[in-house]
Amino acid sequence: MPTPQEQEQEQPLLLDPDQETAYDETEKVHIVGIDSDSEADDAMPFSWRKLWLFTGPGFLMSIAFLDPGNLEGDLQAGAIAGYSLLWLLLLATAMGLLVQLLAARLGVATGRHLAELCREEYPTWARMVLWVMAELALIGADIQEVIGSAIAIRILSNGFIPLWAGVIITAFDCFIFLFLENYGVRKLEAVFAVLIATMALSFAWMFGDAKPSGIDLLLGIVVPKLSSRTIKQAVGVVGCIIMPHNVFLHSALVQSREIDHSKKFRVQEALKYYSIESTIALFVSFIINLFVTTVFAKGFYGTGLADNIGLENAGAYLQEKYGGGIFPILYIWGIGLLAAGQSSTITGTYAGQFIMGGFLDLRLKKWLRALITRSCAILPTIVVALMFDSSEGTLDVVNEWLNVLQSAQIPFALIPLLCLVSKEQVMGTFRIGPILKMVAWFVASLVIVINGYLLVDFFSSEVSGTIFTTVMLVLTAAYIGFIIYLISRGITFSTWCGLRQSKQAQGIE
Repeated sequence: MPTPQEQEQEQPLLLDPDQETAYDETEKVHIVGIDSDSEADDAMPFSWRKLWLFTGPGFLMSIAFLDPGNLEGDLQAGAIAGYSLLWLLLLATAMGLLVQLLAARLGVATGRHLAELCREEYPTWARMVLWVMAELALIGADIQEVIGSAIAIRILSNGFIPLWAGVIITAFDCFIFLFLENYGVRKLEAVFAVLIATMALSFAWMFGDAKPSGIDLLLGIVVPKLSSRTIKQAVGVVGCIIMPHNVFLHSALVQSREIDHSKKFRVQEALKYYSIESTIALFVSFIINLFVTTVFAKGFYGTGLADNIGLENAGAYLQEKYGGGIFPILYIWGIGLLAAGQSSTITGTYAGQFIMGGFLDLRLKKWLRALITRSCAILPTIVVALMFDSSEGTLDVVNEWLNVLQSAQIPFALIPLLCLVSKEQVMGTFRIGPILKMVAWFVASLVIVINGYLLVDFFSSEVSGTIFTTVMLVLTAAYIGFIIYLISRGITFSTWCGLRQSKQAQGIE
């Protein structure tokens, strides 16, 4: 007979009925239950119908793996490294899947998303720092996504619409998002499915036009290969897979399904179907990224153009290399890029709502929160577009700075996530075990180290001047100190819980 303490620990932290949630009860998708609630999880048969009902959050999450920043990393990896980094693309996607499954596990088991739990877990000063870091990462990603959409609009308009005008047009996706939200979660997910399908068809068409080598493609996936010349592209492939705002987003998206948290097997069922759905979604994203990488590997690897290709001029180079055909490849690229930019900016708006609402516990209407989130990103994006519209090289430098900005924020999403999913007080019986914890921390450490290399490499080549160097050293010390604080707090809390449980078992407390 379990003790009251053990019974309490069997269930994760449940929602306070009076607390604001990611989704209202009327917005959630109802999951049809099995006939008998007494059935154990291992006795529940697999249901295609239930998988369909749970399908959606994983595909919205996968869009961050397909945003314009990732596409630029793909095309540069293909042009400079050829097929040799495809194995790393697959490995990076698998690492991204692990992180996103942990985010989903946190959201499903607790009924709360990462930003809300960080608000409760950390003191005010630390919570505010985490919020600022998450917002900076989101703004950096949003600028890249909006610029990507604006480039696509300029391509499809034959250069008639300038970059700054494309940014303003893209800004209205906020209102499209709000409009779609009124028709329910499933309708919104259907729109994203269409956008992902558009990307898949566009880049598959390009793949068919380019006709990459099947043998080289297969060897690139199964044979690990890395050289000093391709190390920067390798770092970029891994670094752009983990998006900080996407970790917050996925932990909230999974709450769009109505789950009875009082029944353990219902939570286990949700975790099972979400794991399947997320795996399928990221496999699709891997195939799309592979299409882009191999097209540019076939066309530009080993040529003098390889080092000069970026998101801004990729369409023109494709048109020059592959020509027109039935439908000019320039416009096919533009359509795929537009679908990637539009879908990722809308999910960015979505993530911004959860981040702001969760950290600050704001009780604002969704349209107002979305408008504030979108304004934070659109204003700096318009400035970037106006300043660098006529300079491809300068726009690429800005893009590198934005990549660095996002890389710097990765620890502030991964460390709280791993600390929280390891805590029995938060997760109950759904906390991760020692082996999974070890693997997760290894992956997180690897991603943080790789992005740390990107930071060091960038600043060592771009930054000069004694004053600026001194400022960067001070900021670096504060940055590392905060990371150590987050890790030590997680370890201290886990140790305290272990001692407390040990005392309870011995009847000391």
